[in-house]
Amino acid sequence: MGSEEQIPDFTLQQAAKNCLFPVFLKLEELEVLLVGAGKVGLEKLTAILNNAPLSSVTVVAVVISAPVKQLALSHPRVKLIQRAFEPEDLEEKEIVIVAVNDKTTSNYIRVLSKQKNLLVNVADTPELCDFYLGSIVNKGNLKIAISTNGKSPTIAKRMREQLTELIPDEMEGVLQHMHTIRQDLKGDFAEKVRQLDDLTRLLIAKQEKLEIVRKPAGKNWTKIVMFCLLAFLFMLLGHALLSYLPLRDMADGIKRIPEYINIPSFLIMLLTGFLAQMVDGSMGMGYGTISTTFLLANGVNPAIVSSRVHSARVFSSGVSGFSHHRFGNINKKLFRALVIPGVIGSLAGATLAFYGQKYSVWVRIPLSIYTLYLGFFIVKKAFRKKNEPFKIKGAGWLASAGGFMDAFAGGGWGSLVTGTLISKRRSPRYVIGSVCLAEFFVVFASSVAFFIYLKTFFLADVAGLIIGGLLAAPIAARLVGKIPMKTMYVAVGSLVVLTSLLTLIKGISHLT
Repeated sequence: MGSEEQIPDFTLQQAAKNCLFPVFLKLEELEVLLVGAGKVGLEKLTAILNNAPLSSVTVVAVVISAPVKQLALSHPRVKLIQRAFEPEDLEEKEIVIVAVNDKTTSNYIRVLSKQKNLLVNVADTPELCDFYLGSIVNKGNLKIAISTNGKSPTIAKRMREQLTELIPDEMEGVLQHMHTIRQDLKGDFAEKVRQLDDLTRLLIAKQEKLEIVRKPAGKNWTKIVMFCLLAFLFMLLGHALLSYLPLRDMADGIKRIPEYINIPSFLIMLLTGFLAQMVDGSMGMGYGTISTTFLLANGVNPAIVSSRVHSARVFSSGVSGFSHHRFGNINKKLFRALVIPGVIGSLAGATLAFYGQKYSVWVRIPLSIYTLYLGFFIVKKAFRKKNEPFKIKGAGWLASAGGFMDAFAGGGWGSLVTGTLISKRRSPRYVIGSVCLAEFFVVFASSVAFFIYLKTFFLADVAGLIIGGLLAAPIAARLVGKIPMKTMYVAVGSLVVLTSLLTLIKGISHLT
């Protein structure tokens, strides 16, 4: 009796775990029935065809949405039947997926399917499912399925995004090489296993050495950001104190501090800085356009607009970069490819802006036409079926051009760099995070250059921009991980179009 009483305890412990058995089906050799062709049905059909494009799928629904019809046009083995489900639809089927918003109908289809010993998946109803459609990481021949036992599809989605960025695109080449090595191995099965084990152990040992080298670098750049922020802050405060509080009359200068603060102007600047950073931190662009437009509308001399905007961005972009790192929005490889070329470009742009500001309009017009095209391309991409991302080439040259335009023409880093990278089908979340972090170093370099060239800085004029940006930066970084991918593409593309049109109109007006 004693031994029998312990069995239920062990069973309960096992039941608390994820007891699903993962398998990879040759779906292109099976007959699939999909009931429902709305938003959820489209999601299920897209998942099937992305992983097994030649699958034979029969879609039955009273109403078939336009996206489902469009998807079926490019997949000849997808059959559409526009009517209500009938029991005969289960004939000669092996897998059934139910995606209708009706529990009674879903349960009815499941009962009929089980009578025929068919495997069933009922969308958003785990208790009626024989299997789940997990989130899939796909890197060529490498495929990883992620399951949360039906508890949280959102967590599975986030894990897929993280792993997709973590696993390099070169993994397909590694697999091909390993396949070739495997074919050339000699000896019996045990000897082949031993040789492969030795080879992969060597790869892991090298990877561990690389990680040891990389870890300090990951910590160093955060210290660099903090050091730069503090140095820039002390530089501005020191300049402000010496400008407003002469050493010979310190007491009188302190009494006159309120005279330098225009409360209504400060509050408007605060709101502008907050809105500009909310857009820039969540979309990867827009800060320069929004804040520059406001400063020009308030009569600020165009010759010093760029210096003020860049000085305010140093603080907001620094906090934004920290926040994006905290929320896991940084692709370190992409960041490293952008930061140094971007800084070089910004220094060159700041120098030319000081000596030839009047010629910046000639560069703004072709840039705005290019980014206008990018904006339309990104919006159009939001409504296309999912494709494999392009490998990024020339990211350094892109960053150099973006840094130069940002300093010389008063804006363009976000529209040019973020817009181009997203148009290459890169994940908006990691593009925006990496570009925002690199932006800190770019605007820091140009701000120091402007400070040296202009030999002045009006802290009171941009204090509102700085404080508003600091408040918005962590909130905006958090939004990047929450906004759906399609919404992100539409928002970024629309913003690129809007800012490009404003820049183009402004440039043409200067010429005329």
